[in-house]
Amino acid sequence: MKRQILLGIWGACALVSHAQTFKEWQDPEVNAVNRAPMHTNFFAYENTELATEGLKEKSDNFMTLNGLWKFFWVKNADARPTDFWKVDFNDKGWDQLQVPAVWELNGYGDPIYVNIGYAWRNQYTNNPPYVPVEGNHVGSYRREITVPADWKGKEIMAHFGAVSSNMYLWVNGKYVGYSEDSKLEAEFNLTPYLKPGQKNVIAFQVFRWCDGSYLEDQDFFRYTGVARDCYLYARNKNHIEDIRVTPDLDSEYKDGTLDVRLQLRGNSDVTLELLDAENKVVATAYTKGAGKLAATIGLKNPHKWTAETPYLYTLRVTLKNGNTINEVVPVKVGFRKIEMKNAQLLVNGQPILIKGADRHEMDPDGGYHVSRERMIQDIQIMKMFNLNAVRTCHYPDDNFWYDLCDKYGIYVVAEANIESHGMGYDELTLAKNPSYKKAHLERNQRNVQRGFNHPSIIFWSLGNEAGYGPNFEAAYDWIKAEDPSRMVQYEQAGTSGKTDIYCPMYARYKWCEEYATDNQYQKPLIQCEYAHAMGNSQGGFKEYWDLFRKYPKLQGGFIWDFVDQSCRWTGKNGKMIYAYGGDFNRFDASDNNFCDNGLISPDRKPNPHMYEVGYFYQNIWTTARDLSKGEINVYNENFFRDLSAYALEWQVLKDGQVMRSGRVEELKVAPRTTSVLKLDLGQADTKGEWLLNVKYLQKNREGLIPAGHVVAKAQLALTEYQAPSMELKNVEESNQAVVVPRIKNENQNRMVVEGTHFNIQFNKQNGYMDKYEVNGVNMIKDGEALTPNFWRAPTDNDFGAMLQQKYVAWKNPGMKLLSLKGEMKEGIAVVSAEYEMEKVSAELQLTYFINNKGTVKVVQKMTADKNADVSNLFRFGMQLVMPKAFDKIAYYGRGPVENYVDRKSSADLGIYNQLVKDQFYAYIRPQENGTKSDIRWWKQTNAAGNGLCFVSEAPFSASALHYTIDSLDSGWVKEQKHSNEVEEADLVNLLIDKVQMGLGCVDSWGELPREEYRLPYGDYEFTFIMTPVTHQIVIK
Repeated sequence: MKRQILLGIWGACALVSHAQTFKEWQDPEVNAVNRAPMHTNFFAYENTELATEGLKEKSDNFMTLNGLWKFFWVKNADARPTDFWKVDFNDKGWDQLQVPAVWELNGYGDPIYVNIGYAWRNQYTNNPPYVPVEGNHVGSYRREITVPADWKGKEIMAHFGAVSSNMYLWVNGKYVGYSEDSKLEAEFNLTPYLKPGQKNVIAFQVFRWCDGSYLEDQDFFRYTGVARDCYLYARNKNHIEDIRVTPDLDSEYKDGTLDVRLQLRGNSDVTLELLDAENKVVATAYTKGAGKLAATIGLKNPHKWTAETPYLYTLRVTLKNGNTINEVVPVKVGFRKIEMKNAQLLVNGQPILIKGADRHEMDPDGGYHVSRERMIQDIQIMKMFNLNAVRTCHYPDDNFWYDLCDKYGIYVVAEANIESHGMGYDELTLAKNPSYKKAHLERNQRNVQRGFNHPSIIFWSLGNEAGYGPNFEAAYDWIKAEDPSRMVQYEQAGTSGKTDIYCPMYARYKWCEEYATDNQYQKPLIQCEYAHAMGNSQGGFKEYWDLFRKYPKLQGGFIWDFVDQSCRWTGKNGKMIYAYGGDFNRFDASDNNFCDNGLISPDRKPNPHMYEVGYFYQNIWTTARDLSKGEINVYNENFFRDLSAYALEWQVLKDGQVMRSGRVEELKVAPRTTSVLKLDLGQADTKGEWLLNVKYLQKNREGLIPAGHVVAKAQLALTEYQAPSMELKNVEESNQAVVVPRIKNENQNRMVVEGTHFNIQFNKQNGYMDKYEVNGVNMIKDGEALTPNFWRAPTDNDFGAMLQQKYVAWKNPGMKLLSLKGEMKEGIAVVSAEYEMEKVSAELQLTYFINNKGTVKVVQKMTADKNADVSNLFRFGMQLVMPKAFDKIAYYGRGPVENYVDRKSSADLGIYNQLVKDQFYAYIRPQENGTKSDIRWWKQTNAAGNGLCFVSEAPFSASALHYTIDSLDSGWVKEQKHSNEVEEADLVNLLIDKVQMGLGCVDSWGELPREEYRLPYGDYEFTFIMTPVTHQIVIK
């Protein structure tokens, strides 16, 4: 506090000559000084041709400020330079820094990631509006520019896209103004300060923290600097100050009207032309005058805008003085109507489903600065995985993002830049603090004022995790009066506060169903965050969508979240890692890898669980009608479009092999209807497993979706799977006597089972099979064995529920060998080992049946003490450590990506040929990965084709990695580990499981997978057969 007081005295001295007080950064009542009023997102062009092209960078009225600036950084706020803004200041010793760019990814300070609590939480006590001086980095920027001479006589505006956390601005040695709000542009009128045709010095200073930082406690990396484009633009004296368009539809959702409101500087004639997507004028209106003007344009049966059909018109507004064009402003228009009826959100009269995700603006290299190319990539991924909605968490995004959502069709929840999570939700919440009322209101007002014209925005969000109180109620009231055409939501308002949408976070399945069936609740439930996608997650996602599709009041939600936030970094051993909280220093607060909850990786590679999301978000559903006649039901879940843009391709498989296929070119299925299609499937015999695969392909490129992209799929069973017999006999060959295996038990260390071409050995100290040699090739790595296994490398969800501690007894259950016996039964060698598992109060019996070809049938049987209090298991199965050369996998099961008992719907049954090196998925933090489920058979072979084939009494799961479980396990408490730093082991770790616990997705801080996907303590038995295989040449 002493440093803060001293700094305030210094600022008071500065007031005398420079008009700024330098108290602004600690005064919640002052959020701006001399900042221009917010207006909708538009650009005024000098002629119609440029307005049609719509690229402001080509306009003579535009001048970029992006590029290299002189830059000086200090660690503590009271060490910042105080006269750097002077024209003659000597900055030759300063660094250069790109604009836009964040400091911490360019060598100025360290990145900080915290979820709850401010970046200073482990160093300073919250004391709003005051923020620390120590550790409050300040960056000072200077740049010399030459403004075009022909801008003389025009108004010149400066646009700073997004500056964290505030900025003081000077031009040519004169103080211009001040701004807070890190996620909305600050514009200043520089006309009195700039000299067109001459060199000018622009200087600004940015604080890491200010009083506004108390409203910016979002769950993300805390970076500082300039995050978005900066530029100057020129306006004629007579110009449009603001323009708002409000499209509407009549009660039958057929004919449209467009309400246009203008704010003009000076007197002008105004022509309003509405152009269709082919740039043809379809409606015209005229008005003239100054100040506030209004006009209404009617249009019969316009094309409607929805996320499915994102048709955009262009309103071209031309200002003239006589016959001279003053400026031309294009505004994109989408005709649509947002309503609430019968506890449902309606778009154009339809109760849409929100298939959404929350998206932080984050790039692994740029931090807050996300390029246009990256934004387009994000939109493309969303569309290709069937996402139709995004919540801009937890602040307004770059204007270009909303343009893309308008163009390509994404519903947007546009959130204001407010989160004061670190102050809690009770009496200290800033939602109840009168001194922060102006900031709450202003941030919401500017969010609405800026984004008003975007058709993609279907409702506004007041903020996130910032308590509830009169400050939010005032913001709600203002928005509802200002924009009655949209809904307003706020999560902390619950079911009874001021919110049009009940938008909880992480509502459990049971509560969703209770809400849906209770008539006292008359708001739609759309979760603002759900299905927490941290690490290996999204188990149980199906069950959420079973509910959403069942109950009309449940209309979907936004997955937390879209992209892993980690930044690209160099790890301790020089390898590239995706860094998270705690990787940068020992001093700063950290919430570790809780920033990595994405459906996609930082570099935009889809994480495995994204495929499950894409499946349940799909809009075409196929079910069996009468498969014996080739009849299927095709349901079009779209609300606004038929299926004419897609073709259907089908395949009939027998035991994973394609037997027949076909294509249906024309699909005549109207929105929200089901049609019956008859396919020429042929007859399925009674032998083998017969399946029907159906997929729907994009016939022609549409927006960012390429031709041939699979938009939906299904797999239907034509016959039931019949598991193989587990009976093991000796193999009889024509005209040859059967040579039965032999048991040798003379050696005090080994029990040996020998056959003509194999040698299998059991260690008498632990009872495990530790040699499996066939034709001179050992299937078990030296020093390793086939062992029972009940453990997995805990996932992030497991750690959140503390299962690494609660289930720890199963990591090493205290295996004590009680007996090891070998005997011959009907020509089969039978070896049995009995164990006591003291730590889990259970007995385990491992029985091996070995025939004359070295095939081994394994029976793993656990008998639990019914009176013991023992935790659930992670898995029940066996672990076989093979030499690394056995790196080839062929299997018949679900794939091709990893899948689990509660996350497998998107993975089709089929035959897949893969490599062990491709099984490992590098989640940001190492954990269980690579499992495949519902396996019918699994082959693990070397380059010569020699190895083992596994089958079981029922479909099983398996994985094969060049990593041990221990190497992926982060221990008793989560260690600071990274997948890219885990070294491959010289082995193949093959896990064969009867069953593995599910992954869960409700949250990552305590919730278990659904009960049906857990493994309660009890009796288990698993039988599988390992058969040696050799390379065979098939001559056809």
